[in-house]
Order: sequence, then C-alpha cells, then structure tokens
Amino acid sequence: MNYYVMTLFPEMIEDGMNTSITGRAIARELIHLEAVNIRDYTTEKHGKVDDYPYGGGAGMVMQAQPVYDCYKAIEEKMNSKPRVIYLTPQGSTFAQPMAKELAQEENLVFLCGHYEGIDERVLEEIVTDYVSIGDYVLTGGELPAMVMMDAISRLVPGVLNNDMSAETESFSGNLLEHPQYSRPEIWNDKAVPKILLSGDHKKVDEYRRQESIRRTYERRPDLFEKAVESGEITEKEKKVFE
Repeated sequence: MNYYVMTLFPEMIEDGMNTSITGRAIARELIHLEAVNIRDYTTEKHGKVDDYPYGGGAGMVMQAQPVYDCYKAIEEKMNSKPRVIYLTPQGSTFAQPMAKELAQEENLVFLCGHYEGIDERVLEEIVTDYVSIGDYVLTGGELPAMVMMDAISRLVPGVLNNDMSAETESFSGNLLEHPQYSRPEIWNDKAVPKILLSGDHKKVDEYRRQESIRRTYERRPDLFEKAVESGEITEKEKKVFE
C-alpha cells in the first residue's frame, strides 16, 4: 500500500503516521508513506499557494496550478491513474466498508485542503473520491487523511500482529465488539465475568456474541436493525431484546 498525501503541512502527516502500528508498518515496508508539500510546486517567489476568491467572500482559496503540478509529479511515479481522495465535509461519510474497499488499492492519493477550500477546476480535473469523516469542519484535511490511512492500514495484510483481530473488531460487520478484560481478575471490587475464566471456548464464544449483540442494541440501535435485516442477528436473538 502506497500513500501519497498532498498537503501544506507534511511534517504533521509524517509525525502522526510514523508512530505505533502505522509507524512499525512503515519501518517494515508494509506500507509506504510520502507526504508531498504542495508549496514546493508554486511559481510564486514567496511560496504563496492561495488567493482571494472570485466573487468576493471571506478567506482565501488554494490555487489550482500548484495542486495540479503536485499531483502530476505523484502520478508520474505510477503505471496508472490513482484514486485521489479529497477530504471535505461535502463528501461521502467514511466508514468501515469504504476502508475495506480502499485497502484493495495499490496507490492512494489524499488531497488536504486549507483556508476556504481549493479552486473547483483542479478538483474536477484530478479528484476521484470526495470523502468526509463526519459532519463537522476542521482547519484542514490532514487529520481526516490520517484517520483514513490508520483505518485502511489495519486491513493491509501483515500490519496487525494478529490478522484475526481486524475481522472481529467493531464494524467488521454490523455488530460492535464485545467487552474486553485483562489482569487483575478483580479490580476496584469489579470481577472479570466467570465465563471468561472457565476455559470452555464454546461458552466463551457464545457469551461474547451475546454481549456483542447487547452492546450494539444499547449503543447503536441503527446498527442493530441493520444486523437483523442482514441476518447477522437471528430472530431468536432479536426476541431477547423485545
């Protein structure tokens, strides 16, 4: 998996991604990260990449040419046109199914905007996907890009020490993950559920599924209904909560 991030703040991307699981994956060359500074592609002698918007209004707009030239420099490294993801609150909401889809790509380019946005003409020219991480506004696309790369990277083979963990976590289907416990057996007068100490793997699996369904019902009723509709939760299991 090769990530290319078009940004005005490459150090922000590099500092955020070169830590923990993603940092180890980069060190092991399971994923490749290149944060490309859009400012390097401006012809303005002071490094300016923005200007006032036509038609008036507050703020500044990132100009088309530096963004386009930055993208073309990245594209030249590839054998085919990559998917270019523009991080914007106007895009489709990012969720686990999209992470799974994008994890199948060899190259992904993320475009991080700033100020009041980017000249629409270059977006029309290069962007393939408009993606949002939620209904709120951030100062730039760097944090959303890192959120997406973190979620996608977990699905790249070898990135997680235990590949099964990606399959059993919340949002691998429509059910949330069951509660987890570790040592000590009793903490603040709260004991680990006895079934988890039984050594009976079948009963442990049954308990965990029950708790996964319960947690989804209580915290994400929307996902609970989807799980029922898809058959992920049986009618018998559903009746427990009716």
